[in-house]
Amino acid sequence: MIRVLLVDDHPVVRVGLRGMLESADDLRVVGEAGSGDEALVLVAAVHPDVVLMDLRMPGTDGATATARIVERFPQTRVLVLTTYDTDADILRAIEAGATGYLLKDTPIGALVEAIRAAARARPYWRHRSPPGWSSACAPRPGNS
Repeated sequence: MIRVLLVDDHPVVRVGLRGMLESADDLRVVGEAGSGDEALVLVAAVHPDVVLMDLRMPGTDGATATARIVERFPQTRVLVLTTYDTDADILRAIEAGATGYLLKDTPIGALVEAIRAAARARPYWRHRSPPGWSSACAPRPGNS
């Protein structure tokens, strides 16, 4: 069973994600956080395998929280799940140590695939390539 922590400042997003993810037999949502600070507390308490992390939140943002989680809990993988796909956002996620990067319009099947890949420490990157972004630079699903 893959243990998942949801981190997003919008409760309706967390509720929707929980409902979709719990339909997969091998995924279990073990907690929800509305901020990066809450995420850090919950990671220590519930020991998730994978954290789905929103990037832009009030207070401690997703990139900062990701870096802290990766540093303090190296066995926990972080997938960024956001609406933003700028070069700067993608680079911040990479530099923070995220295992993957997905947009919130990602189909549920691809999201579940990404969670499974992250739990196996395999990177998963799914985004629209901004102008100037070389697709050869970004890791692809199934390639580590």
